[in-house]
Amino acid sequence: MEMNSANVEAVVKQVLESMLDKKIPASGSQPAASQAIPKTAHVAMLTSLEHYDIKEFPIPEVGDGDILVKVEGCGICGTDAHEFKKDPFGLIPVALGHEGTGEIVKMGKNVKTDSAGKPLKVGDKVVTCMIFKDDPDIEMFDLNKKNVGGADVYGLLPDDDIHLNGWFSDYILIREGSSVFNVSDLDLDSRILIEPCAVLVHAVERAKTTGILRFNSRVVVQGCGPIGLICIAVLRTLGIENIVAVDGNQQRLDFAKRMGADKSVNFMEYKGIEALSGAVKDAFGGHLADFAFQCTGSPAAHANIYKFIRNGGGLCELGFFINGGDATINPHFDLCSKEINLVGSWVYTLRDYATTFDFLKRAQAIGLPMKELITHRFPLEEINEAHKTNLAQKGLKIAIVNK
Repeated sequence: MEMNSANVEAVVKQVLESMLDKKIPASGSQPAASQAIPKTAHVAMLTSLEHYDIKEFPIPEVGDGDILVKVEGCGICGTDAHEFKKDPFGLIPVALGHEGTGEIVKMGKNVKTDSAGKPLKVGDKVVTCMIFKDDPDIEMFDLNKKNVGGADVYGLLPDDDIHLNGWFSDYILIREGSSVFNVSDLDLDSRILIEPCAVLVHAVERAKTTGILRFNSRVVVQGCGPIGLICIAVLRTLGIENIVAVDGNQQRLDFAKRMGADKSVNFMEYKGIEALSGAVKDAFGGHLADFAFQCTGSPAAHANIYKFIRNGGGLCELGFFINGGDATINPHFDLCSKEINLVGSWVYTLRDYATTFDFLKRAQAIGLPMKELITHRFPLEEINEAHKTNLAQKGLKIAIVNK
């Protein structure tokens, strides 16, 4: 069509009218997502042993350094299970859930970047890490400069007048000074798995400090729940292939092979520690393990695992996130005469979180079935059933996924 001045004027008028109809927000105003925030949030509050109530609380004002997040999902951790069943930390009533992720819907004017310096904006997907209370000895790139045992975490905070303290909810308020990461490049299932994966990234980094863990190391992983299975996946992404998984559940052992274990040993098939350690040795072609990861939280399992390790080998214990009781070992036979290199592992650091994002991408790239770890998904209002499913060990990772 030949354009003359009249045609041009008509086209410009049409475009302007269209723009006005869409009501494009002025520069600097909040995107539409933040304008739809409700006045209240629903929080799954553990009010007594083995019972959550869905409570409704006002959504508080967002401070200049705060972030309001609409929760998309949160995994159920073994720690949540302990709190659900026994309240070992004495937190009831408490808003639990620390394996969560969601979308920023509102943020204070002082929030510009995440804990790694990556820009943050409304609409970004985020996860939280530990709350370090301004401790100068815990820094982003100082791995194990100081143990983070005194740090807090959302989902294990005492209840207060805000209440939006855990990820088992539909909104959470991330307070100024908290550790937060922009993970918009990961899908929901991967984001739900970040926190437990960080536990294993940290454990493997601790193991590496012994100088024993190498490409050709023989490694035994005892306990094939989500933690042990992720441990196998982390080792596999590092190129370690000679991995033997030990557990009493054959379905979990089968999944361990899909995650990268070369062989498996079902302890239900052996009577006594000598027979079991012999089976582990046979699985390694007549050799004991160079290194072992103990992922069960069972004192008896901890006592047994020394028998799987060669003289001069290494052990990383990461299974005890609550007091599970004492383990009986013989220091002469189990530690001294074998010169075992023993390290403990406790949660993770900021640096481990940053590493975990890359681990998840690498695991997917080499075909490990990470997302299949999430076997059950429940809506928030069915959180009691979700926890009972978790306690019954009917699946692997149980998650609360909001509608």
